[in-house]
Amino acid sequence: ADAVYLGRVTGRLVATICYEGMEGVKLQLLEPVDEAGLSTGEQLVAACALDVGPGDLVHFIDGREAALALPDETFVPVDVAITGYAEQVHVRGTVLPQETPR
Repeated sequence: ADAVYLGRVTGRLVATICYEGMEGVKLQLLEPVDEAGLSTGEQLVAACALDVGPGDLVHFIDGREAALALPDETFVPVDVAITGYAEQVHVRGTVLPQETPR
């Protein structure tokens, strides 16, 4: 089964040289988080076709599906793609905080 993960956008990246087919695709720094909103590992570089930015809670996919999640029909070498904005996340009866817990 394919998995969808939660993450928090921590920054934006600008590529001066783009792989063919990646023109116009935004790159975001993404921090994977667990069900409590705490970091689960190192930050990732994620391709993003959505209008999200630093501080936003999002869901993302990885692997081959990440490349298929981008617009157009061009298959590009992408390992992680942001697929949606998480307005609110409920975990076992509690709401995941929108801000990063300290």
